[in-house]
Amino acid sequence: MKYIGEHLLPGQLGHFLVVLSLVASLVATIAYFKASNATSPQDHDGWKKLARMAFMIDAGAVLATFSIIFIIIANHFHEYFYAWNHSDRSLKPKYLLSSIWEGQEGAFLLWTLWHALLGLVLMRTAKKWEAPVMTVLSFAQLCLATMVIGIYVFDVKVGSSPFLLTRHQFQDAPIFSGADYLSQPKIHNGNGLNQLLQNYWMVIHPPVLFLGYASTIIPFAFSIAGLWKKDFGGWTKQALPWSLFSGAIFGLGIMMGGAWAYESLTFGGYWAWDPVENASLVPWLIMIAGIHTQLIYNSTGHSLRATHLFFILSFLLVMYSTYLTRSGDLQDTSVHAFVDSGMNWQLRAWLFIFIVPSLVLLVARYKKIPHIAKEEEFSSREFWMFIGSLVLFLSAMAIIIPTSFPIINKLFGTSLVIGEDKEFPYNRIQIFVAVVIGILTAIGQYLKYRNTTKAYFTKKLLWATVVSILVSASISYFGNINYNKYGLGFLAAIHLALFATVYAVIANAAYIYTGLGGKLKAAGASVAHLGFGLMLVGILISSSKKEVLSVNTFNPLNFGPDKPREGFENLTLFRGVKTDMGKYWATYVKDSVSENGKITWFQVDMERKDGKDKFTLYPDLIRNTKGQEGMSNNPDSRHYLHKDIFSYVNHASSVQEGSDTSQFKNHVVQTGDTVFYSEGYMILDSVTINPNNDKYKFTSKDTAIMANLTVITKEQQKLTARPVFYVRNNGPQYILDTLYSQGLAVGLTRVADNKHLEISVKESSRLTPFLALKVLQFPFINLVWLGVVLMIAGFVMSIVRRVKLL
Repeated sequence: MKYIGEHLLPGQLGHFLVVLSLVASLVATIAYFKASNATSPQDHDGWKKLARMAFMIDAGAVLATFSIIFIIIANHFHEYFYAWNHSDRSLKPKYLLSSIWEGQEGAFLLWTLWHALLGLVLMRTAKKWEAPVMTVLSFAQLCLATMVIGIYVFDVKVGSSPFLLTRHQFQDAPIFSGADYLSQPKIHNGNGLNQLLQNYWMVIHPPVLFLGYASTIIPFAFSIAGLWKKDFGGWTKQALPWSLFSGAIFGLGIMMGGAWAYESLTFGGYWAWDPVENASLVPWLIMIAGIHTQLIYNSTGHSLRATHLFFILSFLLVMYSTYLTRSGDLQDTSVHAFVDSGMNWQLRAWLFIFIVPSLVLLVARYKKIPHIAKEEEFSSREFWMFIGSLVLFLSAMAIIIPTSFPIINKLFGTSLVIGEDKEFPYNRIQIFVAVVIGILTAIGQYLKYRNTTKAYFTKKLLWATVVSILVSASISYFGNINYNKYGLGFLAAIHLALFATVYAVIANAAYIYTGLGGKLKAAGASVAHLGFGLMLVGILISSSKKEVLSVNTFNPLNFGPDKPREGFENLTLFRGVKTDMGKYWATYVKDSVSENGKITWFQVDMERKDGKDKFTLYPDLIRNTKGQEGMSNNPDSRHYLHKDIFSYVNHASSVQEGSDTSQFKNHVVQTGDTVFYSEGYMILDSVTINPNNDKYKFTSKDTAIMANLTVITKEQQKLTARPVFYVRNNGPQYILDTLYSQGLAVGLTRVADNKHLEISVKESSRLTPFLALKVLQFPFINLVWLGVVLMIAGFVMSIVRRVKLL
């Protein structure tokens, strides 16, 4: 059958380019390997020339493949399953990019693209290390190419192709029986993009994070090259700018993810010890440890073995984190994780291929790696830098082991769990890591390599220490830092960590002037340490002083027995009703719906009771995609220099599915009788003839009666309902009285006799639009983001300086 409207050429070209990339990376791997082992300059140069050509072909093929994927998605060629499954016609252009890395194939292509670009730079800069380093990188390209090849070898599927046709994916579906299947709405419109990715951070965060992932292979490749060629330490100075680059871009990518989580997720912050967050953090911590031991070796000759170990582990843990997130093993514990794609055997093989040879090579060469038998002096910089690196390594292990519990349980049949409070097991350890790292970051640069005299150290650091004690004590006291969620011991640790991190900021700022004489070009490390300390200060203050502003002590919505407190941290707002919210008045003004009907925005006006501030929040709910039901929350924040007001909607009646099926129930009563409803009861107190008040304007010429009812809620709150019955144009008329907070509509529907009235009562959550809003205040959260910026700036300064020194 000839199908109407299909564009088959892009897919055919894409298939060809993926195969070309696979073959070119294989040729590059073999040629670079031959060049590395060549015994004559002629053979070396010949093989290297071939390898370079093959790698450039691979890079071009990868770039072209990535471009074709974007063209297919941007033009809505939904005959391709990848485009149909990860996008739709209603998406804004910027989110079409996000559609590429929503799926595994696009993510692997993005990773491959960064490898290709980094490899092109290495070809021009690696000098004598080009051949062995590029052998490792080319082999990684070969492995990544197999992930998107999408072929069967002896009935075993290798990779998953992004160019698979939709009708091939669903071969037996009736919709494809017609030649014009592309015109059918289900195919024409597309399956959509995951609602969590429809945020501008997800346009820039994944590329940066994947560049961080990709960059870890370069220090790894240098280390493997050094072990392979038995030039164990000759690579460290050449590789230092690369390891600094990896630390910078990887850290930036992780914190961009934190910013995305802060704006898109509702765990109330930027970090929740989510398993996928942890899987990214761990290799970065070990990379930072490796950078410090690398600096130690370049200056003193110590810690070369540790440098090899850390750089190898950093890359291997990146691959392990890739397995964790893409194997489906974490899909029940993380909002980030992929479901099982059927590629687990290939992911495991990829892990095995890199883990076993690299660790075997490290063990085999370990004793031959130069090692200075003399121990470092206790007062030397290298001793404490190594201690700091070791602490970072142990911190990483304390994170990755609990994160791997699902894998451990699956392999060994155990039932290890973190516990109900998933944050505490990490916080109770990492708070002390912050203490140690903060102090070492503060004093480290004041120490000299090999030995430091006590007089010098005391003189240089005395004033910074005194000022840090005063500043941190002031913050603790005047800032009322009394975070006692985990008891007094944890509170004491927070105060100690606050001193350590403030110490890191002040001591490093002082060192730029006292130790470096204000020479900013040489201050990259100090600026990075200052930024890191400032980031930790922001984390400690914003987390320990996070305040729930929307505490609801009246009519809290029930969020179930597993989250009993949630109902008390969500303020119920009825449209148009100004509601007391502690320090603020909150008014749910209106909601608006996007053109495609998928996003509902809510306008909530906020006003401080002292009249000093007014602002509007626009949190929204976005309809879930990918077959999921319901809505997902998108927070909104009001940003100040010293705090953020963070809000999100937990529930909104205006986006409930289905229609209101509630019915009125009739009760014939007389004065003094009681009518019960599910949340309380009401008493008919009296009847008023022709009421004339601020609500009703009847006169003696009218025929109207008003029932005066007192409503007693289950919280023993007294409310009033005044429904009216009147006659106009010889017909009965009714005016309902609605108690929105109780979901009640009360009517006076007829006069039964001279003593009895008929009262009609309806209970419904849809009498008027309402929403459950959670509002948090994060004090000094901008210190977190400022610290990140300064940390990355310090990395960049160090990279520039180290490149000039090569």
